[in-house]
Amino acid sequence: MAQKSSARNSSGPAFTDDERAAMKERSQELKKDARRGTSKKAADGEADVLAKIAAMDDADRAMAERIHAIVREAAPGLAPKTWYGMPAYARGKDVVVFFQDAGKFKARYSTLGFSDKAALDDGPLWPNSYALSEMTPEAEERIRELIIRAAG
Repeated sequence: MAQKSSARNSSGPAFTDDERAAMKERSQELKKDARRGTSKKAADGEADVLAKIAAMDDADRAMAERIHAIVREAAPGLAPKTWYGMPAYARGKDVVVFFQDAGKFKARYSTLGFSDKAALDDGPLWPNSYALSEMTPEAEERIRELIIRAAG
């Protein structure tokens, strides 16, 4: 019987189909960025992010739209772009924050994540990823605070 591509093999764990798809998307993003001129990157990045958001299921899309609006308002210096097929926001070339919809890897919740370039350091231990199951006014306020802080 043939092994499924995401099954464990003798050389160790294989990537899942979803993980391989994300890596392929990242490769395509890098190629696309290399072809774009500097002045076009910001507008094209916005369009790419909005297209990714539009392709999400209803609940994830609603959260992603709010996060997009919060980032654009609270940290206008962060440029929208896609990162491994997810909506992300970067300072220069460095992704600072990203939104991983629950459907991306068939998770039970969406994730608001921050890279090591985010200015969230708080002593020797701090969170860099947050589970997000519902967009409430309290969640929006916390997200706004985190985005402002992360953007530096």
